[in-house]
Amino acid sequence: MRRMTFFLPFVALAAAPALAAPADPVLKAAQAARADQLKLLKTLVNIDSGTGDKVGGQKASELVATELRALGMSVDLLPAELPTLPDNVVATLKGTGTVGKGGRILMIAHTDTVFGPGTVAKRPFRIDGSRAYGPGVIDEKGGVVEGIMALRLLKTLKQTDFAPITFLIETSEERGSPGTRALIDRLLVDADVELNLEPGDVPDLLTVWRKGSNVFRIDVKGRPSHAGVAPQMGRNAAVELIHQIDLASTLPNKGDGLTSNLTLMSAGSRNNIIPEDASATFSVRVRESRQADETEALFRRNATNTIIPDTKVTVTREVAFPPLPINPATEALAETATKIYARIGGVTLGGGNGGASESALAHAKGVPALDGLGPVGAGSHTEDEYLDLQTLTPRLYLLTRLLIEMGKKPPARIK
Repeated sequence: MRRMTFFLPFVALAAAPALAAPADPVLKAAQAARADQLKLLKTLVNIDSGTGDKVGGQKASELVATELRALGMSVDLLPAELPTLPDNVVATLKGTGTVGKGGRILMIAHTDTVFGPGTVAKRPFRIDGSRAYGPGVIDEKGGVVEGIMALRLLKTLKQTDFAPITFLIETSEERGSPGTRALIDRLLVDADVELNLEPGDVPDLLTVWRKGSNVFRIDVKGRPSHAGVAPQMGRNAAVELIHQIDLASTLPNKGDGLTSNLTLMSAGSRNNIIPEDASATFSVRVRESRQADETEALFRRNATNTIIPDTKVTVTREVAFPPLPINPATEALAETATKIYARIGGVTLGGGNGGASESALAHAKGVPALDGLGPVGAGSHTEDEYLDLQTLTPRLYLLTRLLIEMGKKPPARIK
């Protein structure tokens, strides 16, 4: 599957841009905000807010809401669409522009992480050289804080040529936004452009394509029996599950195209009982929606090919996000961002990855979307997750300038 290619002389950087002298008022303001940005980042990272942690997630939402209210924004804490999830935050900054004469901008970020309660106590926010570490520091609390600081810079610089800017900070993105889907759809109706604050990829990339995400679960029903006295009377669900996993191994597990990876599995209840139940979960990422349909058809064909008699194999599918394909609207936004970045000596490339996001939902609704606008980092979903502090100020500058320019002249919606 081909990668995104810009027809411009872009060259990837090995490090963040060397900042020019702060004659640019936006750059000067971004540099002055650095200490506050780091302070807020530390505070937010040091709140456990894994998806489904309603108590910790609510603390993160309320912190964000407080910061946005301090900017004079209209802020709502909206109940998630699942009762087990904390509130989503929707903040609105009104400008002097009107519909048709000012850009209606939707920024999206998320405070939920993949880490459970107690993670912060084990490895809180810390800085080591040019990197910041901590649970969710890059995915995506660095982007949340960057969004807050960019709005603060607009207020400081008295920039109001937009109509209006809406900032959604959601709390279930890591599971495909099940607590936010209807809300996102409503917000996209009144948006001219969506800017997503997922992290930029190393060395300093914007995200112009993303894979779609599907979760497939294989459940096997067997028959229990005493593992020592009468094992022949049982029907081993675990053995059949292993067979099903082996059949699925024909799918690729890495690369820019379709990938399928086993992520969860379980079987049995006691060590002296032939397993009656077994299950496995596959994370399937696709560049085109048809690939997910084809994968489902494969899993269902496999389910009819059992090696343990009298076992039943069931396949279920959960669609998280559709793909964000390579498209002219995103390319145009990336070109604008690159020209902005060049003002401070930055050079960026358009790239993509297997991580899904809300930008695909925006594109599907006809709203031009640009992703990967948060700080640059790597190691998401691992203990090695880090944020490259050299990109903190340049990326804040880039986002703020994009808000200013998109506010004055938004792109046309996708037809």
